Amino acid sequence: MTDPSVTTVPNGTSPSAGLSAGLARIARPSGAFAMLAVDQREAMRAMFAEHRSEPVTDAVLTDFKVTATRVLSPYASGVLVDKQFAFDAVVDQGVVDPSCGLIAAADHFIAGNGEFVTAVEIDRAVDAATVRDQGAVAMKLLVIHRPDEAAAQRIEMVEEFVDRCHGAGLVSIIEPVAKAPRGGGAWDWDECVVEAARELGGLGADLYKAEVPLKGQGDKDEIRRRCAQITEAVDSPWVVLSSGVPAERFAHAVELACREGASGFLAGRAVWASVIGSDDVERDLHEVSVPRLQRLGALVDEVVQR
Repeated sequence: MTDPSVTTVPNGTSPSAGLSAGLARIARPSGAFAMLAVDQREAMRAMFAEHRSEPVTDAVLTDFKVTATRVLSPYASGVLVDKQFAFDAVVDQGVVDPSCGLIAAADHFIAGNGEFVTAVEIDRAVDAATVRDQGAVAMKLLVIHRPDEAAAQRIEMVEEFVDRCHGAGLVSIIEPVAKAPRGGGAWDWDECVVEAARELGGLGADLYKAEVPLKGQGDKDEIRRRCAQITEAVDSPWVVLSSGVPAERFAHAVELACREGASGFLAGRAVWASVIGSDDVERDLHEVSVPRLQRLGALVDEVVQR
């Protein structure tokens, strides 16, 4: 199977900004990325639990993910969905807008030590060829980066994941996330974010998904300086995620990152978190989340450097 980075651009897909055919499937016509994430799992269950006294069933999560995908995917260049709760449902119900590229989460989250995700493995139940045949154009892998754990294991996992994606003609997206050392002690979260980029950003992934330095808060020049370090470290285009960034600060954080070389965002919480707990989720997705996503899309069209 041909590497997606060298395939031709299919009819109807913009080849702008020199993107590969695969990346163009999850980008806006401008070449910027404005992608939606609904692949949160137990973290999303906890968000729902804050607003209800009864247990949050799997069906609650599936229904929200399907509804959010149906309402929001017309305004997103890509949508990231997890196999555990929603991938098959969004495919079977045909809720992904034709203009939006479908991304399959291919990570198995391992909980422990009070964390929803304390470790990650490649999810062997997510077969690259199968999700491709279901309509996916990309897969995503979360990678936990702890300063006291061996780099070799992370590198090996990322290399295997990239090979699995490219072997099926899919775009590979990696998402390194910085976490505290298991052994405790002092550490610098922001330095870990940049170090993860240096360690994993040259391993052949087609797109790199990064945490926003300083969580989008504090001195804007320092945020930009660290974003520039990520740009220097990563061989591929990169985008930011919204976890950890206050929703009201996310647009500003996206702008700062894109001014220093980022190509957009792949985000969930900043778009839809505030509607969880609503008495009418679908109404608020239309009235609150759609305008947010539209504004973010217009922003990246304007500020992403071509």
